[in-house]
Amino acid sequence: MQSNKVLGLLGIAARGRNVVSGEFATEAAVKDGSAMLVLVAEDASDNTKKLFRNKCTFYEVPYRYFGTKEELGHAIGKEQRSSLALLDEGLAKTVDKALGASQN
Repeated sequence: MQSNKVLGLLGIAARGRNVVSGEFATEAAVKDGSAMLVLVAEDASDNTKKLFRNKCTFYEVPYRYFGTKEELGHAIGKEQRSSLALLDEGLAKTVDKALGASQN
């Protein structure tokens, strides 16, 4: 049930334009400090997971592995997405809480 809640919150973030998706946009959000939480699909490639693990650790941005590429894309009304960044702090905290802080 928690995954449905998280996917719903991602849809709200997308409608409020508080999410960026795709590898390049997510990486740029991490680098410029606008990303509050990064979600990486569990079925993303090992290189993608490593890239965001390293970037997020360096820039001190929380990250979580969640869902599939198809689920992430569908939740925000787009094609498959391996990664996305939440730009709103309140939404990021709510999603993080729904996912459980012990997932990293």
